[in-house]
Amino acid sequence: MIQNFLLMNGYGLFVWSSFIITFIVCGLFYYKTYKTLKKYEREFAKEINELSAEQKKLVVENSKIASQVLSSYSKTI
Repeated sequence: MIQNFLLMNGYGLFVWSSFIITFIVCGLFYYKTYKTLKKYEREFAKEINELSAEQKKLVVENSKIASQVLSSYSKTI
């Protein structure tokens, strides 16, 4: 019964290969997006670290994203 399911009346090769290709492409898109996000987070954290202490405090208080980026960036250092 499992063999019949896997073979799918002769179309199993096409079905399973398309699933594999789809998962690989989705994984590559995820990896590329994750890598780009981390790059922009590093650049943003670098810009914020160049600010004075008063300006940095003001940005972190007013921006939820800035506080999240700085907290995640400080964990990786």
